[in-house]
Amino acid sequence: MRSQFETIAVGRYDDQILLVTLNRPELSNALNTRMGLDLMEVFEALSIDLEGLRAVIVTGSGEKAFCAGGDLKERNGMTDQSWQAQHAIFERMARAIMGCPLPVLAAVNGAAYGGGCEIAAACDFIYAVSHARFALTEVTLGIMPGTGGTQNLARAVGERRAKELILSGLPFTAAEAEAWGLVNRVVESADLLEATIESPDASRPTDRSRYVRPSKPFIAASRCHCGMAWRSRSRLTIAWSPPKTAGKACWRSMNEESRSFGDGKASVHRPAKAGRHLSRPCTGCVSRAWPWCSRR
Repeated sequence: MRSQFETIAVGRYDDQILLVTLNRPELSNALNTRMGLDLMEVFEALSIDLEGLRAVIVTGSGEKAFCAGGDLKERNGMTDQSWQAQHAIFERMARAIMGCPLPVLAAVNGAAYGGGCEIAAACDFIYAVSHARFALTEVTLGIMPGTGGTQNLARAVGERRAKELILSGLPFTAAEAEAWGLVNRVVESADLLEATIESPDASRPTDRSRYVRPSKPFIAASRCHCGMAWRSRSRLTIAWSPPKTAGKACWRSMNEESRSFGDGKASVHRPAKAGRHLSRPCTGCVSRAWPWCSRR
């Protein structure tokens, strides 16, 4: 992975934590096409090579904003075709963040509006300063959240609360976000990065890191209303098989998983059958970040 980007700064802490900083402070770190491409490149690279990392932290430059949302000055000069191309980039960026095999922590240092709120919601954990504000303001501009916000916010705070926030476009505080389940912890400004780095989610011992990669897809699979994740057996096997069994055809069904926890008995492993992926998506499926329950 290269370290020099136009709109983000990429560095390492303790050689095992990747720090990604949205770096357009003069524009409140507004999300433009170039930033979408830069973030997409970083997170797609991590899906191929973890580079010895155990976590990724995303934050904003300065104290004013984490990300103020889409760069409206850039968007106002776009044709419909270029806007559609930009939106495809933002969707792919969000899928790359959500699909990252490492824990992704958002250190929200200020306002997270529109696309900025969606970037934070796409992360696995959110740590925010006490003066941070969140909002999905798209409806006030005559558009709708298009980078996963409608799904991720509803999963975090519940459908009714998400409807209230999205349809009104009203901002809410970090304390409210914590109470509703969007934010994991609220800290003071001076302690934000330190608290995020020292959190259990980022400071996990290295010898446990290999178990995080298979755990994230299983957690994401719980969002799927149709059980497609459990029927796409061969991909699921690749995702969770430990080193000694990697490449062997084995899978564990949801019923067996429940039974093994319910009565303490070891669950039964059965041979997987290749080619069982469903070719058509269900309308209630989760985001496209996960290939086995996606619309790819």
